[in-house]
Amino acid sequence: MVTGAALPALATGSEGVVAGATTSLTTAAAADAAQSYTSTSASSSSDEIRAEIAPRGTFSATTPEEIEETRSRAVAAALAAGMPLGSAVDIPIADRIIMPMADGTYSFTDGFGASRPGRSHLGQDFAAGVGTPINAAMKGCVSRSTESYQGYGVTIQIESIVDGQAVSTVYSHLNYGTRAVEVGDCVDEGQYIGDVGSTGYVFGSCLHFEVHINTVAIDPMPWLQTHVN
Repeated sequence: MVTGAALPALATGSEGVVAGATTSLTTAAAADAAQSYTSTSASSSSDEIRAEIAPRGTFSATTPEEIEETRSRAVAAALAAGMPLGSAVDIPIADRIIMPMADGTYSFTDGFGASRPGRSHLGQDFAAGVGTPINAAMKGCVSRSTESYQGYGVTIQIESIVDGQAVSTVYSHLNYGTRAVEVGDCVDEGQYIGDVGSTGYVFGSCLHFEVHINTVAIDPMPWLQTHVN
């Protein structure tokens, strides 16, 4: 159900967001926002990854076309007002978490904290051949979907609620042209979102996977080991 207005999560300017939202929607979106969750990386401000979740306002739609139009306008209005994704779509509670790739399709390479020029590695790399499918690790809504985000390359970011906490998952270095979701879309765990690639700053093809909780990028592996069921 669509109820409110929305904002993406890595930085400003996500692709796939409908432009031209009205001033009235922007004002309503700003008035409805209350709490927010911000997840940032340990890198410079230009490399920050942000995820925000807030209560929704209320919109009325009846047909699938009206619902989609409401969602698009709400997302655009919230972005224009600098508001969180959760003000436009209901951020779902993720009651089941899975690995982002199927067993046997990947191997683990660089992990959390590995050395990177000027900073630490903020996620876990899943090495795999170009074209290997990537799935959403949990139920959530897309806050970023872009063909290029600095060193991350083709990137998708999804917002979820897990154990009462705002959780942002990041999927990077995807192959060009394979993104299957756009900002404002909501997905189920296991849903296909794109293919492994080698875009951005990376050696070899892999999925770079990050988990952000309460403004902090955490080691995804212990978290996955605890939550995957």
